Amino acid sequence: MMTKAKPAKSKAAKAAPLLFTIGYEQAKPDAVLGELKRAKVDLLVDTRAVAASRRPGFSKRQLAAALDEKHIAYIHLQKLGTPSEGRAAAKAGDYDTLWRIYDKYIKTPDAQSALDELIKLIKSGQRIALLCYCRDPKTCHRSRIAALVKKRVRGTKVDDLIPPPF
Repeated sequence: MMTKAKPAKSKAAKAAPLLFTIGYEQAKPDAVLGELKRAKVDLLVDTRAVAASRRPGFSKRQLAAALDEKHIAYIHLQKLGTPSEGRAAAKAGDYDTLWRIYDKYIKTPDAQSALDELIKLIKSGQRIALLCYCRDPKTCHRSRIAALVKKRVRGTKVDDLIPPPF
């Protein structure tokens, strides 16, 4: 009995997009940068509503400069950030309220525009990481962003990077 040979896969076929996420809670800047380099990230997308931090090295300008030294690009998509009421709920450990607030917010035109920009960047083939403060991606809005990306960009895989604590 003869079987048909399977057609060879095209070498030009694109690999499934890979999206990383990372939080800097309990980590030093060098640990975060090390994780990003290890993962060969090309672009860090800051998803904080407020790209300022009391933690040295994590405010927008300092972070962008440190990333540049490591040849990693930086962009702040502020409109993907959690509204202040959601941040207050997260700080209080009230994740049901956080998710209710964020899930409503992410449907707004500004947030959708920022999400469209992120989708475009992902489709460009760059290795992208989403940044926020939270160490645990399950309690962070970046997990919601990653889930939305997976719905809109077929085959996207998500890898949560967890830098070593200080």
